Amino acid sequence: MSRSAFRVLVPSRAVPRLARWRQCLPAALAGWLAGAMLLPAMASCVDDDAAVQRAALPGLAEAAPALVEGGRAALRTLVQSALARSAAVGAARLNAEAADQDTDEARAARRPQASANASVGPTLSRAEGVTDSAAARAAGSLSLSQLISDGGRTDRLVDFRERLADAARLGLLGSQEQTVVDTVSQALERSRFRVQAQVQGQHVRQMGCLVQSLEQIVATDRGRASELVQARKGLQQAELTLASTQSQLRQAEQRLRRLVGDPLPDGPSPDAALAALPQAVPALAQVQAEAERAPAIAALDAQADAARELARSVEASTRPQLSWTVSASTHTALGGTAPGGLGRSVSAGLLLNVPLLAPGATAATDAARKRAESARLSRDDALQSRRSRIAELHEQAGNAIDRAHRVAAVLGDSERVRQATRAQWQQLGRRSLFDVMAAEGEHHGLRQAQVDATHDAVQLNALLLSLGRGLQDFLK
Repeated sequence: MSRSAFRVLVPSRAVPRLARWRQCLPAALAGWLAGAMLLPAMASCVDDDAAVQRAALPGLAEAAPALVEGGRAALRTLVQSALARSAAVGAARLNAEAADQDTDEARAARRPQASANASVGPTLSRAEGVTDSAAARAAGSLSLSQLISDGGRTDRLVDFRERLADAARLGLLGSQEQTVVDTVSQALERSRFRVQAQVQGQHVRQMGCLVQSLEQIVATDRGRASELVQARKGLQQAELTLASTQSQLRQAEQRLRRLVGDPLPDGPSPDAALAALPQAVPALAQVQAEAERAPAIAALDAQADAARELARSVEASTRPQLSWTVSASTHTALGGTAPGGLGRSVSAGLLLNVPLLAPGATAATDAARKRAESARLSRDDALQSRRSRIAELHEQAGNAIDRAHRVAAVLGDSERVRQATRAQWQQLGRRSLFDVMAAEGEHHGLRQAQVDATHDAVQLNALLLSLGRGLQDFLK
């Protein structure tokens, strides 16, 4: 075609545009080639992430029996170490032993009592106008007695001590249960931050892959340097979040180390820790019924019973007391006007003590009765508070499980959006780097939300169990 014919077909004003298009063609071709170079590297990152994601996202599903038993065995090991180290449990055990010994002391009041007395010193006595004195008089006596009846006062004191001993033993169980709850909670917190660190570590690797791919692109197409800067900023933010989570993991391990000792056992894996504990929310009515038999409430019951028995004992202290007694004594006078020689005497009989005037007895009895009523009301208030707490935790646990399932359902769509956004950005140029980073951030945010919701649900179920039948009993 001649130059003149070309001018006819192509207007003169279009020639500069064609020239500019010819100049831009190498750059566009280079950008397309850089995008093609990006595909293998990004594809390998996606495949690696998908493989790790399946292992790092535990769910609320029925686990294999071996995993459940392994998780419970590991938790039992942590719990046993915590119970052996706990000063609170040790103090509660000593209180229980002391309460048993107090009960033995109260029972001993029913048994024969023996005593010996000795005295020496000057004496002066006057009888029927005759005064006797001795520069020194030595005397000794031995007596044996036993309570026959005191209106039930001793029996009520024994009952009072027995109820206090029961309360102390139940307090020991409550202290052990609290230690178990603290240990399991810290084990779950360690599991939570371990999985969070895995998820955020994957995000860091994803952003690292993105930065490496953009470095290859920018080496060919300098016009996309701003995207590389943005990707590096996203990588730094991901690394900052990971460092914060790793710090929280170390803090959780330190709290667990305070409970179980150092070196810190490995404990169950995140999947095993979650599988070892209840996956479904227990029935509210069942937990409410079990709350009344919880060690803490049973201890308050025993304390209220003890206060009632003490009030009955105070009331019985105003009744007559009857006991038998046998005594023997000997004495001798040295010097003075008193006759010398050794004197002996033996006596036996019944001793009756009848209180005639006790102005404070009525006030003491009324005060003891009011303390008993106060203990009963405190027990009722504690039970009501526990039931209210159970209802609140039951709602929270149900919401956490629902949230975990909803997030798991959204994750599938999020993964598809994430992959489509990457493909459109790499191959077609229809998406910007900001769209890719937003899709990545949203996807990893959903994964972290699923981890939190899953651990929240299991942790709340464990707390519900501790407020009912007890977590220690569940792990046996």
